[in-house]
Amino acid sequence: MSTRPESLATVTDIDCTGQTALVTGSTSGIGRVAAYALGRLGAEVIVHGRDREAGEAVVEGIREEGGEAAFVAADFTEAAAIRTLAETVRTETDGLDLLLNNAGGLFREGRLVEGIERTFYVNHLAPYLLTAELLDHLREDARVVTMASDAHRGAELDLDRVRTVDGYSGMGAYAHSKLANVLFASELARRLDAAGRPAVSNSLHPGFVPGSQFGRFLPGPLSGLFQMLGVVPGTSSVADGAAELLHVAVSPDTADVSGRYFSGQSPTTPAAAARDRAAAERLWHRSAELLGMDVPLSDAVSGSAATDAS
Repeated sequence: MSTRPESLATVTDIDCTGQTALVTGSTSGIGRVAAYALGRLGAEVIVHGRDREAGEAVVEGIREEGGEAAFVAADFTEAAAIRTLAETVRTETDGLDLLLNNAGGLFREGRLVEGIERTFYVNHLAPYLLTAELLDHLREDARVVTMASDAHRGAELDLDRVRTVDGYSGMGAYAHSKLANVLFASELARRLDAAGRPAVSNSLHPGFVPGSQFGRFLPGPLSGLFQMLGVVPGTSSVADGAAELLHVAVSPDTADVSGRYFSGQSPTTPAAAARDRAAAERLWHRSAELLGMDVPLSDAVSGSAATDAS
């Protein structure tokens, strides 16, 4: 059986010719494998990362397989760089069919970025800002997919903690940011629906993927242990994780699904904290405030019809 993610996601027959896909964090791990797959399916792929040499290598690889791709660099700890990335996409393309918010990290040490805890900034505020900047560039049937994690289970939304690194816990900050990802994706779906826009938004858990390079952020011996787990039954491969992403991004089965959380290529109920609509709305407004920007899709109100994330 092929280990290519498009085969694992049973989307090998999907023709993405004429579609444009932006895959953030696609110079390594799940993002890179998904970018290659989208290129093979016919999409024009915008590869994103911080390392230009790594990005150009991915672009070259996609082209060698017959696909089309271009690289755009952006550091997700800088709002200006994120806005420049969005401007480049708007300028260089006619529209965006797939926005895959894949980039993220888990950091050993606490640090503030523009006055905000780095994990929350990179994992949540960066994709929030990028998505907001590209809303008017999304094609009518576009899909926005946000990489979350089952690590969100057990976390509670606390928007005061993001201004400090006192008592910082790498895993705690990561879990909090992943909860924000699920809430963001469902609130985006709700607001797109309220605005009468047919684009869809979902989030997903990619599985426990040692090969995704997630483990490089873990302290000391845990990093090596995480990589060793790649040979243990029950863990997922990078291709498995990319297949989860592709299923939500291009499968016909998910074309009209919005506001859901996926795991195992199926809609799954996230934690109760991730289904709190009031919390999702608070996060939406607070994120705009933290970034010093207007609230995206502000005409969508809490009482409007929406897709439930449960």
